[in-house]
Amino acid sequence: MVDLAFVIAGSEATGGAGLQVDLKTFQQLGVYGVGTITCIVSFDPNNNWGHRFVPIEPQVIADQIEAATAAHDLDVVKIGMLGTPATINVVADALSSRTWRHVVLDPVLICKGQEPGAALDTDNALRTQILPHATVVTPNLFEARTLSGMDSIDSVDDLVEAAKRIHDLGPQYVVAKGGVELTGDDAVDVLFDGREVTLLSTPKIGSERVSGAGCTLAAAITAELAKGTEVTAAVQIAKDFVTKGIEGRVSGHTPFDTVWQGA
Repeated sequence: MVDLAFVIAGSEATGGAGLQVDLKTFQQLGVYGVGTITCIVSFDPNNNWGHRFVPIEPQVIADQIEAATAAHDLDVVKIGMLGTPATINVVADALSSRTWRHVVLDPVLICKGQEPGAALDTDNALRTQILPHATVVTPNLFEARTLSGMDSIDSVDDLVEAAKRIHDLGPQYVVAKGGVELTGDDAVDVLFDGREVTLLSTPKIGSERVSGAGCTLAAAITAELAKGTEVTAAVQIAKDFVTKGIEGRVSGHTPFDTVWQGA
């Protein structure tokens, strides 16, 4: 029997992030992926590779979810970029309308193509309508600061505090990612389950962020949960998978490299 995983996320045209990364990760880890597109992000090579952001109509998103969940028995889902409060409303309804074994939230808070006011409305809607459904939430350093309400996160201790504050918002597990942005030789992530703190640490590979690392981590966690792996073990497997993907990174004409899911 094939394990299935569902993803609701944006499309990113270069293949380095979003739904494209999620489905590649699912496939690499032996899970059949089903996807719903929430928005289309295409970098602009004529404008310093800035984001061009186009939301999908809410009814079209609802139609995709309806088709996917009617075709397959889906009970593990990754939520990626949603982009607008209207999209969040549709996805929140989908999460509430059926029983999910696991919900993995990669809390993409800001797209550079959005107006600041719209981004704030999206942040607030995500926090109140989606976050409480999450089995696992995987904020990066910026997202951890925003969700925790902390002014700065400058150390692993700060990252632990942020994870604890985010846990109070409703998710069962928080994976707060320090990545290359915290000082030190290691890329440190913090896993908090409401009682215990687990540090996941690997030597840094370079000093620049690699596109798609966050998407890949959350997707790998989702794939492992779909196979029945326990959460803490799933997070460790995902951390190792991303580390190998960063080591095997793919370069192109963009000013950033991307994770290789086939590593």
